[in-house]
Amino acid sequence: MYFGEEQATNLSVQERRVGFVFQNYALFKHMTVADNIAFGLKARPRRSRPSRVEIYQRVTKLLELVQLEGLGERYPAQLSGGQRQRVALARALAIEPRVLLLDEPFGALDARVRKDLRRWLREIHKKTGLTTVFVTHDQDEAMELADRVVVLNQGRIEQVGAPGELYDHPASPFVISFVGEAVALPVKVVDGHVVFGGRELHVDTHGLRDGAARVFFRPADIAIGGQGEGDLEGRVESLRRTAGGVRATIAIDGYDQTLEIDSALSSGAKLGGRIPLSFSNARIFPSDPISDSDFKEAGDGI
Repeated sequence: MYFGEEQATNLSVQERRVGFVFQNYALFKHMTVADNIAFGLKARPRRSRPSRVEIYQRVTKLLELVQLEGLGERYPAQLSGGQRQRVALARALAIEPRVLLLDEPFGALDARVRKDLRRWLREIHKKTGLTTVFVTHDQDEAMELADRVVVLNQGRIEQVGAPGELYDHPASPFVISFVGEAVALPVKVVDGHVVFGGRELHVDTHGLRDGAARVFFRPADIAIGGQGEGDLEGRVESLRRTAGGVRATIAIDGYDQTLEIDSALSSGAKLGGRIPLSFSNARIFPSDPISDSDFKEAGDGI
């Protein structure tokens, strides 16, 4: 194990200087906020322990950094969940770590607090420049916070890349199914053409050999086509208003599952009506024995 160019495998835990933030905060209930933050500094051997003044100054700066000024004398039970997690992060930062590890730190918080803390943590990261490893099953967290994302499937790395790269250029069926919404349409490749239900789809095979395959696409990758045109045809099962238009649930001819697509209000989709659909973007992969439902359940995380 290396930190930069330094071999850290044989270093003691204290010498490695790794900060860790737990999912359940793991704060000391009998200690004040300030004492929790200062714990790692006070626990150092005497020869490397900062003075009381230095510890006080560092705790004060960290309370400002995590936006908890004036709360140093409170106890964890007197704080909200979001505030406790900020204390846990300040405690991890107090030792001036070389690497910061966060194990699903927002998992126990409600959606609104998680969203606020994601934005705040991103700002903290920019200020400190600290290398951070963030483990999460929440894809929104991964896409919003990370510079690089590692997608794991049963302990095996499926893909490493920037958030946009994983979303736009997934390396495997698992990645496209795990990162964001996706539908898998069973197709056949015949003489370099993609066929579904006896009709050809306008999808590039990218050199895929003949045989069974699956075309993956997201709700935004398929649009309502012109009259009598399109890759697929289906019936509108439901319509739901969204901020950008409507989301339509479509029952596709020859397919036993419904599809969801995002469309403009002017698309002309009507409940119960039949519409042609065209791919604006789609990705094709060879078929494998793992079902689409397994993809969402088999992942380790990001």
